[in-house]
Amino acid sequence: MTLAVKFNPIIHVLGLMLTALAVMMAIPAVVEEVITEQMPLEFIFSAAFCAIIGLLATFATRDNEPFSLDVRQAFILTALSWLVLPVFAALPLLGLGLSPEIGLTFTDAVFETVSGLTTTGSTVMTGLDELLPGLLLWRSLLQWIGGVGIIVMAIIMLPFLRIGGMQLFKTESSDKSEKIMPQATDMVKWIMGVYAGITLLAATAFMITGMGGFDAINHAMTAVSTGGYSTHDASFSYFTHPATQWAGTIFMLAGALPFISYIKVVRGHRKPFLADPQIRTFLKFLAFTISALTLWLMLDEDMYLFEALTLTAFNVVSVVTTTGFASADYTTWGPAVAAVFFMLTFVGGCAGSTSGAIKIYRFQVLWVTIREQLSKLRSPNRVVVMRYHGSRLPPELPVSVLAFLAVFLASVAVITVLLAALDIDFVTALTASATAITNVGPGLGPIIGPAGNFAPLPDAAKWILCFAMLLGRLEIFTLLLLFDPHFWRD
Repeated sequence: MTLAVKFNPIIHVLGLMLTALAVMMAIPAVVEEVITEQMPLEFIFSAAFCAIIGLLATFATRDNEPFSLDVRQAFILTALSWLVLPVFAALPLLGLGLSPEIGLTFTDAVFETVSGLTTTGSTVMTGLDELLPGLLLWRSLLQWIGGVGIIVMAIIMLPFLRIGGMQLFKTESSDKSEKIMPQATDMVKWIMGVYAGITLLAATAFMITGMGGFDAINHAMTAVSTGGYSTHDASFSYFTHPATQWAGTIFMLAGALPFISYIKVVRGHRKPFLADPQIRTFLKFLAFTISALTLWLMLDEDMYLFEALTLTAFNVVSVVTTTGFASADYTTWGPAVAAVFFMLTFVGGCAGSTSGAIKIYRFQVLWVTIREQLSKLRSPNRVVVMRYHGSRLPPELPVSVLAFLAVFLASVAVITVLLAALDIDFVTALTASATAITNVGPGLGPIIGPAGNFAPLPDAAKWILCFAMLLGRLEIFTLLLLFDPHFWRD
C-alpha cells in the first residue's frame, strides 16, 4: 500500500488562509494605533510572518490544473485548517515587538486562540479592562472568523463528509459526488452576507441599549458567533442594564439558529423558521427550561419576576447556545441549578449554526430511534419506518448519530481521566472536559466556574483542553479519522 493523498491543493489552500489571516491582522492594528496613537508592533511583526509563510506555501504549490478536492483531501484540509490557524493567530498575543511582560506564554497564547477560533470562550487572560484595544479586538475577531468558519463547515463540508448524521442536511453544495461542488462558492457568499448583517444588527442594538461603540462591536462579534469573549473581566455582568442583557440573549439565540433558514428568508422564502422541526424543538426546550428556572429563582432566591426572567433567560441561552457569557454566577443558585446548567452544556443549538455541543437534531433522531426500539419490543414483527420532518430517515443515519453520541461521551470520559491524572479535582476535570468538547467556555467549581479562569491549570492540562476543543469543534470524527492508518493509504 502507498500513501494516497496529494497534498499540493491542501497546502495551497492553507497558504491562502494564512495570507488572509495576515490581512485580517491589519484591522486590530489600525484600531490600536487610532485609539492609543502607538505603533502596533505585535500585529506588524505577526502579520509579516504570517504573510511570508502563507505566500511561500501558496506560490510553491501553484498548479495550472483546475482546482478540486476529493473526499480525503477535504477531510485533511478541514482538520488541518483548524489545527494550523490557531498557532499563527497566537502570534500577536505573544507580544512580538513589545515589552516581555505584556505577552502570554506560548501555551497560554495558543490556548486563547484555539478557544477563540473554536468559539469556546474559555480564557486564561485577566486584566481585560486594561488590555491593549487591538488585542481585545483580535480575540473577538478570531471568534467571529471561527463562527463563520463553523457555519461553512456545517452547511457545506460536514454533510459532504457524512459526519455524525450531518448528511441529513445536504444542500446543493454538499452532495455525494467525489468533488466539492462549485455551488459552494455561492453558498459561502450568502453565508458571509447574512452573518455580517446579523452582526451589524447586534452591534447597533448593543449601542442603543447603552454600550460604547468599541464594546458593542466586540460583543456583537462574540455573541453572534456564540463565542463568549468579552472586553471586561466581569464578562456580561459588567453591563447592568436589563435591555443590554436581553439584546445579548436575542443575538446569542440568533447565532444558534440554522443560517440556511436566514438565507431562505433573504431569498424570498416564507416561514422557513416555523417549518424547521429542530428550530421548533429548540425554542420549546428553551422556553420550558427558562420558565422552570425562573420559577425556581422566584421561590428559592426571592427574586421579582422580571429580574429572575432576565437572569435565567440570558444565562440559559448563553450555555445552551454554547456562548459562555455570564451575567451572574449561577453556581450560587444552589446545587440543583448547578446540575441543570451542567446538563445544559451538552445540548447545543441547531445544525448549520455557530453553536457547538451535541445539537438538537441529534436528540430528535435519538428519540425517533428509541421509539422504534420500543415499538419493536411491543410488536416484534411490526415494520416501523423512522421519519424526520415527514421524510424517511436513511437507514445509516441513526447509526451515524448513535456512533457520534457514543464517541462524544467517551471523549468526555477520557479527557476527564487525563485531567484528573494531573491532580486536578474531579469537578474541575469533568466540567473542563465537558465545556471544552462542547465548546461552551465556563465550567463549574471555584477555578473554571462562571466567575473563574483557566489560567491556574497546568500547561499539560491546557494542551489537553486545546485538543478537546478542536475535537468538539470538528465533530469528533473529522479529527479522529486522521489517526486511522487506513485513511492515509489506498
